[in-house]
Amino acid sequence: MPSNSGRCKLLLILKHEIIKVDIQNLLKKKLLPIVCIILVSYHHSNAQKLVHYDLTIKDTLVNFTGKAKRAIAVNGQIPMPTLTFTEGDTAEIVVHNELNESTSLHWHGLFLPNKEDGVPYLTQMPIKPHTTHIYRFPIIQHGTHWYHSHSGLQEQIGMYGSFIMNKKANDKTFRKGIDDLPTIPIVLSEWTDYKPENVHRMLHNATDWFGVKKKSTQSYIEAIQKGHFKTKIKNEWKRMLSMDVSDVYYDKLLMNGKNEIQFSNLKAGDKVRLRISNAGASSYFWLTYAGGKITVVANDGNDVEPIEVDRLIVAVSETYDVIVTIPNDSTAYEFLATSEDRVNSTSIFLGNGIKQVASTMPRLKYFEGMKMMNDMMKMNGRLDDMGMNMSLNQMDMNVVMYPEITGDAKPKQSDDDPNRYNANALADIITLNYAMLKSPQNTSLPRNATVKTLRFELTGNMNRYVWSMDNKVISETYKILIKKGENIRMIIYNGSMMRHPMHLHGHDFRLLNGQGEHAPLKNIVDIMPMETDTLEFNANEEGDWFFHCHILYHMMSGMGRVFTYENQAPNPYIPNPKYAYRKLKAEDRKFHFMAQNDFASNGNDGEAMLQNTRWKLHSEWRLGYHDMHGYEVETHFGRYLGRNQFAFPYIGFDFRYRKMGIAPVEKNLFGQYDTKDMRNAVCIGFVYTLPMLVLADIRFDTDKRIRLQLMREDIVIAPRVRLHFMVNSDFEYMAGAKYILGKNVSLTTHYDSDMGFGLGIGVNY
Repeated sequence: MPSNSGRCKLLLILKHEIIKVDIQNLLKKKLLPIVCIILVSYHHSNAQKLVHYDLTIKDTLVNFTGKAKRAIAVNGQIPMPTLTFTEGDTAEIVVHNELNESTSLHWHGLFLPNKEDGVPYLTQMPIKPHTTHIYRFPIIQHGTHWYHSHSGLQEQIGMYGSFIMNKKANDKTFRKGIDDLPTIPIVLSEWTDYKPENVHRMLHNATDWFGVKKKSTQSYIEAIQKGHFKTKIKNEWKRMLSMDVSDVYYDKLLMNGKNEIQFSNLKAGDKVRLRISNAGASSYFWLTYAGGKITVVANDGNDVEPIEVDRLIVAVSETYDVIVTIPNDSTAYEFLATSEDRVNSTSIFLGNGIKQVASTMPRLKYFEGMKMMNDMMKMNGRLDDMGMNMSLNQMDMNVVMYPEITGDAKPKQSDDDPNRYNANALADIITLNYAMLKSPQNTSLPRNATVKTLRFELTGNMNRYVWSMDNKVISETYKILIKKGENIRMIIYNGSMMRHPMHLHGHDFRLLNGQGEHAPLKNIVDIMPMETDTLEFNANEEGDWFFHCHILYHMMSGMGRVFTYENQAPNPYIPNPKYAYRKLKAEDRKFHFMAQNDFASNGNDGEAMLQNTRWKLHSEWRLGYHDMHGYEVETHFGRYLGRNQFAFPYIGFDFRYRKMGIAPVEKNLFGQYDTKDMRNAVCIGFVYTLPMLVLADIRFDTDKRIRLQLMREDIVIAPRVRLHFMVNSDFEYMAGAKYILGKNVSLTTHYDSDMGFGLGIGVNY
């Protein structure tokens, strides 16, 4: 085609590069044939292979527990198909959304253009129902990764799968005896028959039904039986709920969509590389092997120097590549994955013959964990690190709960011993920790770049299931502005009583673990309570990148931040950025509903509640029979204050009608008169959580009355028995008990100062 200079030029597009060739000059110099040969050779050696996948997303029914339940399948399977590439390929993935809801796919741990990252309302708009979306990006790395939905809670019900990127055969990092071994991709996951939206709602309403299912309620009777009555009292004195290790009870744990599978085509001496991805929504997995040691060779898709261990724990969304050996021909050896709470497990058997099972992990010692938690928690709800320097998973604060390490008695180590939480110092069992990870390559960041240091504290409130960073959820913060080319250093302290796997999109970070220039590269860091970890990355890819806890229900509660680059180009997939960001922030602002009612022989009383991270609308009612005919309704609306949300100011109204014949005239505790037959008043009040989890409620109403009330619900007496009480300055009082029959039904009894004694059935939602 003619150019402005009147000469003919040839435009060649090779691997995203445009090469301009002046044909007339080449003809004069008789160099055109040579250049053509060079260009053709260049093209064949550098052209990218296009690897295409079609993924069709549909509703389906599954039956893991004997009950048919809704799930989401991709190409008719759960987990989603394993996607395999070689570094240098171009991925083209066509998503056909046949759901009646929007969806998305996030490529976990991948380096790619921001618009392909798959976070709805942040890097793209959601894929609408019955539409198609194409993801296309170059494969510029290798390793074991995975992919999943980033829309709502879809990940919990089937939208997860392996994403494997192989090294080129001539890659300089290729390791003989490791990278040439036969491999088995393994996706760890969990299944609950409850709808994930219901799980999320139950968590926000402080249900202990999951504790009942796991037999981990830590009741007063159990505390007395185990000699931990004082421990239980101290725990509640410091306003803490029972010790929790895993948020949710799961009916089944799965490997590659099954509870148990076998690979029988292995013989004695064979080594196999397991590419393991933890696609669980909230479950950590312990990995053990009946055939001997486990050799860890990669983590989060990045090579590490081989390490032999007896076991390792895989955080939510982490990946590990491990090598195991088949000892002999006549045995199938169990590779066992056990949930962190040790309630359920899943396994694969490697080899052919008699099954050799791995040792079952013993039940956790919850009261020992509760005692440890009591010692670490101050009365104001903050952790007291007692001068400890916990980091890199070396000092496992939960080690006191492991019977296989501590035995039946408590550890002999004194409180001044720095090794009292160090699993590898206390036992012969070698447990992997982050300090052991070492990269084979130098991972240093550019030395001439400016450094931006960010500090975060991971915060949370287990009572109301609010998870945050610096006591702010995503919707309460702005994007964090960074510059392209600078080195970002994050120092993160976990000030909550739960461990959090923090995931950075679009980048790997160096985890500073004492390995100097060979610090491991990761995209997930599992941070234990009281632990401080430092990680750093080079800001080398523009866009809006999510940084969040990968426990699904923590992320949806708002535990995260968004990094954005200064002066970056607009994202063509986000036509209205302000609208999209408002939609993203709406995730953790959602309200959750709860209701319960007691149908008793002497009356009917119940409550309903609608609440989110900060706000709550609460209404309670009572309907009396027999001697006390009438009804009463109180409704309050308020906001929780403070880091631990112990304070709750509110406004509301109190409406009461009682037909009691001759209305008695009584004085309350403050000498104010109350006829108890009619009340129609607006009030303002303040609720504060006292020690022993007692709620103190003081209110003032438009009748110029003051009322002080103390109450406590759900005192865990036995695994299925709960007590509650109420007393106020109007000399009203109530005490009751319930026996939990199921998730939504209880047998109840109570005595009320106005309604008398009653028996009934309690229902809740």
